[in-house]
Order: sequence, then C-alpha cells, then structure tokens
Amino acid sequence: MTADPTPDLDSLVERMLALAGSSDEQASAPRAVLGIAGPPGAGKSTLAAELARGAAQRGHAADVAVLPMDGFHLADAALERLGRLDRKGAIDTFDGRGLLALLRRIRDGRDHTVYAPAFERDLEQPIAGSIAIEPHVRIVIVEGNYLLDDEEPWRSIRSLLDESWFVETSDEVRVPRLIARHERFGKSPADARNWVARVDEPNARRIAASRARANLVVTLSG
Repeated sequence: MTADPTPDLDSLVERMLALAGSSDEQASAPRAVLGIAGPPGAGKSTLAAELARGAAQRGHAADVAVLPMDGFHLADAALERLGRLDRKGAIDTFDGRGLLALLRRIRDGRDHTVYAPAFERDLEQPIAGSIAIEPHVRIVIVEGNYLLDDEEPWRSIRSLLDESWFVETSDEVRVPRLIARHERFGKSPADARNWVARVDEPNARRIAASRARANLVVTLSG
C-alpha cells in the first residue's frame, strides 16, 4: 500500500488507464475494475468523476464507466421490513451479493451491454437499469464505502478489483460536508447532525479499518 505522497490527478488517471493494458491485451482480456473506497463524505464520487473526466481529455471517454455502490442500497420498503431504515447506510443495508454478481458480469460480459442501478439522491432510492456499461468500456470505476471490508460478500468483491484505492479527507472537512449533504436532501440541521453522529460516523470507523487493504491511499484536501 502506498500512503504518501498522494499522486496528482494526472498520475492517477494514467495509473487507472494502465489497468486496461495495451491495445493487444485489451482484445481478449476481461474488463479492468478499479475500486475506490472510503468513509462517507470523503470524496469518492468526486474522485471517480475526475478520473472519468481526465480519461475523456486523453481521448478515452468511451473506455471508462463509473458504477456507484450506492445503487445497491436496499429500497426503503425493504429496510423498513427488516427494521434497518433508521440506520440506512450501514453495511447490512446494501445488497452486497447483488453487487458481487454484477461485477462478475461486468468483468466477463464484453459482448453485450450490462445495465446497473444508480442512486437517486432526490428520492433517496436506488433506480434499476440506470447505468449502461457498453461493450466497448474497458475500465469500470466502482466507488463505495465497503469495497474493502473483510466480511463476505465484500471480501469476494475485493477479489474482483484489479486495484483498490482508499480516499480519505480530514474530519474537519468531511463531517461538515456530510451534515450539509443531509440538510440539502431534506433533514433539519439538528436531524442532520444527529444522523451523522449516530449512523455515518460508526460506519466511517468501520470503513477506516479497511484502509490497510488498499493498494493506494489518496488524501484529498477538500
């Protein structure tokens, strides 16, 4: 694992693109899968978007797709039935085995479009079939909290990643960002602070324990 210093964005883009191999290797190889893990509010989605944008600037826009793990949130109806709605975001509020099955399809299913779910923040619900991973895509960036967790099925998910990166940001930046996000999507300031303290931060501590399993630690300033 590399922890310091964090490479600049150009270097990260080049590192990601190298996962796909040479053009000769690409013809027969499975898709490359880059996993980006980290606690809530660390900047995983932002980094994934910047990597995709950087690839596009190098003429590789069609080669890279982004798959957020948040699309595998269980729907609120399922969480209510299971008694887990009040801690949505914990590891057992995701369909980990669904993500595992989809990653297996993504790696090997190069002759057809693979459809994946997205997460609609305004609704706070997963939306099936929202992301199309076309046959020409060579690299899939999957980003999410628990990709490096050691509990099954997450351990099996980790085995499908060609490389894993852990994103971290100081708590002084990350926690206010989380509170503001919850407020933006409908919670009162008091409820937002309570949710972060009661749900997000215990999750963050569990996720932090998986940091050492990453190939690379990316520290973001904000």
